Amino acid sequence: MAQPDFDRAMREGLADAVGFVGGALAGWWLGRQFGIDFIASSEWNAQQVVGLVLIVAGCGLGRHLARRVMLKDRP
Repeated sequence: MAQPDFDRAMREGLADAVGFVGGALAGWWLGRQFGIDFIASSEWNAQQVVGLVLIVAGCGLGRHLARRVMLKDRP
């Protein structure tokens, strides 16, 4: 009885990890396309905050998308 719960938890954890990392990388890449490199900069200004927001938004959206794709048919 506990095995399906474990399997679902493992799928959710994998979806979270893949989505979080993939989304962060996508947000960082998008920022670099706009000329904002949050990772390489040592100063804080409005551009860096926008870069950080893109990375954080990418994390959330990536996690949401990965959960939707990886868990769509699962109970």
